[in-house]
Amino acid sequence: MCRSIRTLFNFEPPATEDEIRAASLQFVRKLSGFARPSRANAAAFDRAVDDVAAAARHLLASLQTASPARNREAEATKARARAKERFAHM
Repeated sequence: MCRSIRTLFNFEPPATEDEIRAASLQFVRKLSGFARPSRANAAAFDRAVDDVAAAARHLLASLQTASPARNREAEATKARARAKERFAHM
């Protein structure tokens, strides 16, 4: 359920609004236990996603590091290689 939550800090190019929103949505889904809330809970659910996204943007803007930014494509390539090795025996 949390596959969209990925490290968003210290990448080049920086995290997009869509990536922050997707991670926020997955976080709220995990906490609430709802993949899709009922109409009665939709407003609270949407507000929580907005609040988490705002907190995430604030956090990402506030963090500092001396490490060079990681390349998104290189990290994705490494992740695919790890997955291939992990699931090769299945």
